Amino acid sequence: MNPTQVDAYLRRLGVRHPARPTAEVLRELHLRHLQTVPFENLSVHLGEEIVLEEKRLVDKVVGAGRGGFCYELNGAFGGLLAAIGFDVSLLAGRVYGDEGRLGIPYDHLALRVRTVDGGEWLADVGFGAHSHYPLAFGVRDEQEDPGGTFRILDAGPDAAAVRSEGGAVKKGGGDIADVDVVVGGRSQYRLEMRPRVLGDFVAGAWWHSTSPASHFTQSLVCSRVTEDGGRITLSGRVLKVTAADGAREERELETDEEVLEVYRERFGIRLGRVPSVRNADRSG
Repeated sequence: MNPTQVDAYLRRLGVRHPARPTAEVLRELHLRHLQTVPFENLSVHLGEEIVLEEKRLVDKVVGAGRGGFCYELNGAFGGLLAAIGFDVSLLAGRVYGDEGRLGIPYDHLALRVRTVDGGEWLADVGFGAHSHYPLAFGVRDEQEDPGGTFRILDAGPDAAAVRSEGGAVKKGGGDIADVDVVVGGRSQYRLEMRPRVLGDFVAGAWWHSTSPASHFTQSLVCSRVTEDGGRITLSGRVLKVTAADGAREERELETDEEVLEVYRERFGIRLGRVPSVRNADRSG
């Protein structure tokens, strides 16, 4: 990512170029990303190609003013963090589904970030409703966050009784097992600690953007954290606004004009037409 792209990215987030890649800077960038760059799967239903290359991701997030899903958002954010001096590793995750089953390999992309002041953090701006701030990787106790109570735990065997399959890496003579990310006592996803590259996630992104079994092809979503710590979400034509205290307002938008206005005014996304669920006839 060149300096011009970095400056444009930071302008979108509404922050100045940081002097040093510290934990406090990472916290600010993480929150501002969640507030300004929506988690959305509109490309899946608009027939837009999803290309996991840094330039294409930056063109979409910064140039086109769009959001994306995990591969795009964390892919772009990881590139920005690396460009301003953070030590960034891409990690592959598998999301927990029904009955505690893990999803496909490369189901999710998250970031392991090291800062100059000695911190090591899980950064994830691409999971939808998740932590507002990075989580400390080395802490196994509960971590309080506006998004909930989180824990990072060493992972046990999966449903096939396999422990850390291919995921352990050597550091200082010892193994680092896979970890489970838990919120409110419920496991969200499992992360392998082996660093990956963006191209490793192509198959996962293709599956999630094409398979009728993927929840991304079955529904439309556009969501971001609000400045007061709540969340605003447009699911199809249903607009949900949740305050920081949990109070929620919900209403259905009746016209295409209303839908396009909400995308434009509440999410900064300008569309020429209202997207419709591509796999609506095959879902379920």
